[in-house]
Amino acid sequence: MARRWWTLPLFLVSALAPSFSLAGPAFENTAIVRTIELGGSLVHVSTTYAVKALEPGQTTYQIALSKVERAKTSWLEAKVKGQTTPLKLSEDESSAEYLLSISLPKALAVNGTLNLVLETMQTHVTHPFPEQAAQNEPQLLKYETDLFTISPYTTLVQRTKIKSIAPNVISYTTPHDVDSFVRDGSVTRSGGTITYGPYHDIQTDTDFVAKHQQSVSVHYSFDYPVIEVETLRRTAEISHWGSNLNIEDKAHLHNAGPTLKGHFSRLEYQSQNFQRKQAPHILSDFTLHLPPGVTNAYFYDQNGNVSTSHLRTAPSIAKGSKAVQYSVLQLRPRYPVLGGWNYSYTIGFDTPLQDSVSYDAKNGVYMVGVPVLTPIPGTVVNDAEVKIILPEGATNVEFVSPFPEISNSMSTHISYLDTVGRPAVTFTYKDLTYKHTGIIYVSYQVPLSAHLKKALSVSAAFFSLFAFTFMARRVNLNLHKK
Repeated sequence: MARRWWTLPLFLVSALAPSFSLAGPAFENTAIVRTIELGGSLVHVSTTYAVKALEPGQTTYQIALSKVERAKTSWLEAKVKGQTTPLKLSEDESSAEYLLSISLPKALAVNGTLNLVLETMQTHVTHPFPEQAAQNEPQLLKYETDLFTISPYTTLVQRTKIKSIAPNVISYTTPHDVDSFVRDGSVTRSGGTITYGPYHDIQTDTDFVAKHQQSVSVHYSFDYPVIEVETLRRTAEISHWGSNLNIEDKAHLHNAGPTLKGHFSRLEYQSQNFQRKQAPHILSDFTLHLPPGVTNAYFYDQNGNVSTSHLRTAPSIAKGSKAVQYSVLQLRPRYPVLGGWNYSYTIGFDTPLQDSVSYDAKNGVYMVGVPVLTPIPGTVVNDAEVKIILPEGATNVEFVSPFPEISNSMSTHISYLDTVGRPAVTFTYKDLTYKHTGIIYVSYQVPLSAHLKKALSVSAAFFSLFAFTFMARRVNLNLHKK
């Protein structure tokens, strides 16, 4: 997935018209409101479509995304405004754009209306500007997007709101050649919110897109570190004998904020901490929300155990309970992570097996649920791998991921006291966010012979050692008899 993106080239825009015509004049957008919430590694976009049916019996509405926009979108979901149940969504990739087909909850009659909301999460769409900053300087980021929200249907009025957490907006783009679509003003600012539009009578033909589509940017201040997890390797090992689920994460963390200008000063860093005015582009600590019932938690890096961590555990909750609670792990890296710096670490913990595994006695099937990741707030995981190691002898393995994975594979994992090894299923993902905190479900069967195999192998090992010791004591290695 592209780390940075650019304005859609005009020679690609000309290919949009044939695909748009496939949608036909079945709908009309009475209004489109796009709200962009700026962040660091993540940018949340919510687009509301006020839809009006022009033909009877319409059950499918289409949304167009350019390939560039789709490439930077790691998560998307469509709902009816005010409802929580996601709508069925399918993607149709053509030569120049993606068409998202949304199944409406009911057919619309002529002039029937509906408000649809498309939620997306964008990654790698901001960059530090300037690219370097001293320890005592602010962190400034830049974000770019297209001015108009292109749709297969004619839009009567649309606007785009770009919101910054901090009101300190350095600059923003003023559109050009849009006077024919504007009645009250092209762009306005209120605090940290930049509003483009409203723009009227937005067409779908090629000439309009080629002539009027343009890029707009916002240069803003961001008061939190821009953190990316370059690689995450999660291993979940199921032990029936130990009755626990062990999860271990190996992460390579990167500060994607402005790189440090000059040399690092420990004195200035301590002074900022004392005055509680730490530079926003310095990561000194972070917090993870672990499952309840956590035991034997550990945290170490390449130099060894890191003791500057604090775990507040929560008791296990019964299955089916709607209570929401979690254990809190506060971690402080061995050194402050400045812009452009990296930090690799490993965390692990055990949870009771009954909290994650259920058993169908009738069919002899176990079902385990393993979280895809434990997210760091506001952080994107560029490359993730989740490996679930099942008990030795597990058969009839089936699995389902909460969202599409890049790939999955089966392998054999050999550990101590194993005979033939344990089956393992591995999933790979790209650009994960806090929206991807789903559960991977794996079902399997373990025959009685497999349960006894480890006990028999341990018994055989001890018996063999005893027999060897017994025989060795009776071997005479002297060269001459006394």
